[in-house]
Amino acid sequence: MDGRTETLIGLSLVPERAAWPQLLELAQVADRTGLDLLGIQDHPYQHRFLDTFALIGTLLARTERIRIFPDVANLPLRPPSVLAKTATALDVMSGGRFELGLGAGAFWDAIEAMGGPRRAPGEAVNPSPRRST
Repeated sequence: MDGRTETLIGLSLVPERAAWPQLLELAQVADRTGLDLLGIQDHPYQHRFLDTFALIGTLLARTERIRIFPDVANLPLRPPSVLAKTATALDVMSGGRFELGLGAGAFWDAIEAMGGPRRAPGEAVNPSPRRST
């Protein structure tokens, strides 16, 4: 290696349901103009937002080269095995253009209201902490 790192340029979108036509247009413009990445916020509890993974699947199908990822996937509300299967399917169906960004969550009241666990700060970093006895 020569010590150089690749710089990627991208765009982050808020998946507002009311902005659906503009989100598609922005993704297609980003794809055509050579941006590398497109991030989509993942807040499943936000009633104004489209589902992030449904949106990502649609955008991957309607673009050609840009890589798309959840910015970041909400782990408390997305079971690991289902998330892994979804990520794999999106990556295969898009020809390798899906990236997976993971996060512990932060809006605990909203996460808990949707049936997700409320985690303490240490648990959010390490969701299965070992307890000493």
